[in-house]
Amino acid sequence: MKRLSLFTLALGAALATVAASPAAAQVAPPPPATTAAPRTATVTRPRSILFIGNSFTQGAHSAVKRYRNNTVIDLNGDGYGGVPALFKLFAAESGLNYAVSLETDGGKTLGFHWNQRRQLVDRQWDVVVLQELSTLDRERPGDPDDYRTYAPQLAAMFARNNPRVDVYLMATWSRADLVYQPGSPWSGKPITTMAQDLRRAADGVRALSPAFRGVLPVGEAWNRAIASGIADPDPYNGVAFGQVDLWTYDHYHASIFGYYLEALVVFGRVTGLDPTRLGANERAADDLGIDPKVAVQLQQVAKAQLALP
Repeated sequence: MKRLSLFTLALGAALATVAASPAAAQVAPPPPATTAAPRTATVTRPRSILFIGNSFTQGAHSAVKRYRNNTVIDLNGDGYGGVPALFKLFAAESGLNYAVSLETDGGKTLGFHWNQRRQLVDRQWDVVVLQELSTLDRERPGDPDDYRTYAPQLAAMFARNNPRVDVYLMATWSRADLVYQPGSPWSGKPITTMAQDLRRAADGVRALSPAFRGVLPVGEAWNRAIASGIADPDPYNGVAFGQVDLWTYDHYHASIFGYYLEALVVFGRVTGLDPTRLGANERAADDLGIDPKVAVQLQQVAKAQLALP
């Protein structure tokens, strides 16, 4: 009995010691799970492009003029969409993010934009497209002197704001009204001649400044479309069946087909992408009522022209 009592007392003391143990001696709970910090989406700054020009950039006398004007910024507040809006859509369809602006005034030269509007555009841009008057000089058609003065001045201004800016010169198309009607330096000459003259003038200007990245061969693409039988060469004697008229009703400005081809050339040269990637289901062609087959043909023309220097 004495041994049992001693055992009972020892067991009670041991139990009392365990009960009195501090909480730190117990098994600690697992640490809370670590919550990963939320990922921040990477936002890529859109590439900025500015178009400076006149009615040939505005898309005048066609459905292109106000087309998707809510997708671009008209710095003059005129509400134009034009070729810049076509470029914007082509870029978006190709997965590219461009912030597109335009500063245009019908019938004006680059000299006008330098003297009257440069305060609107004197800022940093990634890309600038300069489009000169269709005859280069209103009083002296075909004379590039003012072109050679003001285009380099604009390029120098843009290069000061962004030394890496790409400035392009647009060489536009032959005007049927100046070729098939009397009174102009191009009257009676082949329809291709005026576009070729404008390209030579642009090449001469390009050589004046390292800021010029290249020439946009819009007029030569028109020549190619005519030579390929896609477009009719003379709207004054009617448009042949199965062909399109690149000019609008005044035989001066472009039609939807002409502006579409213009925008394809700009898109291909500026982005470096193949215009034929847009394909038969391209949205602007559908919106403007261009036959998908014709849209593809014009894309092929732009691709072929851009393959040349």
